[in-house]
Amino acid sequence: MFGMGLALTSWTAAQSPADQPAASPAVAVVVPPDQQPTKEQLAKLFELMRVREQLASVTKMMPALMQQQMQTQIQQMQKDHPEMSSMTEEQQQAFGNVMNKYMQRVMNLYTSDEMIADMSALYQKHLTRSDVDGIIAFYSSPAGQHMLDMVPVIMQEFMPVVMNRMQERIKPVIDEMTREMGDAIKSSSTPIKVAPPQPPPK
Repeated sequence: MFGMGLALTSWTAAQSPADQPAASPAVAVVVPPDQQPTKEQLAKLFELMRVREQLASVTKMMPALMQQQMQTQIQQMQKDHPEMSSMTEEQQQAFGNVMNKYMQRVMNLYTSDEMIADMSALYQKHLTRSDVDGIIAFYSSPAGQHMLDMVPVIMQEFMPVVMNRMQERIKPVIDEMTREMGDAIKSSSTPIKVAPPQPPPK
């Protein structure tokens, strides 16, 4: 999805200043039915944009990246907080295998065909036929195709950056959560003091 957004942004940036409208806040205006692009236009556009290949590439990358990130985070938490190190290496591996199994199932809950169908409906809603013709013209050009050639390279370099940033910034949050969880467990395990029975009044 990042690749498609990047591709669309690049097409806009490739226009000459005279072709670009004045900057203004985006307004979600629904295109009238008689001006909406046809399904054939969108099929051609998505083929030029290599949408199906991009979706397949991103979907294929995500389970492995998420599993790696989760295992790294667990190891770091156990290193920083020895009291949490209750999982053996074998258990960690089993945990990763189970997570990967269900991640694969999750990735297949929303297929590429369904994504493309939903995207088509949104493109028809917000882009006119002339818009799509212009985008097709760009992606048919050498510059448009070269930009698409670079999308996998950019994604390959961008995804580790995202994961590293998240790992750096999530650590203090997890540390704080761990401390609060420890405090909550301690407070809930404190025995309740019961006052000794008082002798009945005389």
